[in-house]
Amino acid sequence: MAETGLGVRGDRSARQAEHAGLAAADSVPDEASDAVTFGIEEEFVFLDRRTLCTVDVGVVAVADLGEPGSSAVVRVFFPSQIEFATPVCTRGAQALAALREFRGRLAAWADDADVLVAASGTPFRTVAEPATWQGRYAVIADDIAGLAPEHQLNGLHVHVGIPDRDAGVRASNCLRPWLPVLLALSANSPFWQGQDTGFASWRAIHSRRWTTHSTPPYFADAAEYDEALERLAGVGATSDAGTINSYARLSRAHPTLEIRVCDAQLDPTSSVALAAIIRALVVTGFTRETPRPQRYEGLDAAQWHAARHGMASTLVDPVTGHPVPAVVVVEALRELVAAHLDPAEARAVDGFLAQVARFGTGAARQRRAHHRGQLAELYRTRLAGE
Repeated sequence: MAETGLGVRGDRSARQAEHAGLAAADSVPDEASDAVTFGIEEEFVFLDRRTLCTVDVGVVAVADLGEPGSSAVVRVFFPSQIEFATPVCTRGAQALAALREFRGRLAAWADDADVLVAASGTPFRTVAEPATWQGRYAVIADDIAGLAPEHQLNGLHVHVGIPDRDAGVRASNCLRPWLPVLLALSANSPFWQGQDTGFASWRAIHSRRWTTHSTPPYFADAAEYDEALERLAGVGATSDAGTINSYARLSRAHPTLEIRVCDAQLDPTSSVALAAIIRALVVTGFTRETPRPQRYEGLDAAQWHAARHGMASTLVDPVTGHPVPAVVVVEALRELVAAHLDPAEARAVDGFLAQVARFGTGAARQRRAHHRGQLAELYRTRLAGE
């Protein structure tokens, strides 16, 4: 169906502390010091302007765009990628300003280098030559074996500050049935190796092949969560806590909950709107007790369904567990998070949802642009756009 509308890794723990939502009094404005903090990480891929194939200029870009003493701009798994992390934020406007500033510099750098930057969950086409990994990435590449060459995926990761780990577990439990709608709203990866996959989020399907990439289980408390992680050590490709790839996970070193379900977004306003929704869901979960579920098997099926259709069909109702029109689930989500959005964030979220209703997700926009022969132009104009 065509989509036209609604119808913590070990070597990054320090960076997560700096950029991902730790509540430090000297990091936020005094008038907002009691707000729940958050941070956004965005991954991008460099492409050839003509072939839309990946190009390995990420190492040079990181060196040029990074700042001394800061770890906001870093390498990702492949040398064709780059990642940016916002500073600690308490308001969506702060995050939006940071994303726009970096994306603007990234766009200018790419123009000078005669390459294209795609804010897409998957690149349009990848090079055939194998990458050479070093350090921890070499361990991961060895662990995942034949999956490594295809792990060219770009996500939007949102880190939210939590009062304590038990509150983080409650928030994770609250998020579980809503993760498919977050994926559907963020779906932005329809292409792989130059072909339309038929999925709104091919990144989500790729990621399911990792050992632990799935909906997080229900946990009674942080102690049960930690015990489960200890049992996973050494299983499959779980070499350390950072290779726990659940859609939501706690940091072992810092008071944050990271939500990893979303595709990278074409434009910064979409990223910030999704982050606002996610933070509001997390805050809702701090005090909301989630009953132990009767069944678990349906949540990952709901994720697959969301990856396939995005917002073009049905979504699984978080309450009943049955498919309903996507707009019904989105309306329920908007109502749930309303109390934890400030007026500016509420306007941003409503604007984002209206855009999705009118134009479809990023995947739908990519498909239309590709059909018109304008996919490269879409990537270029939306990178730092409104």
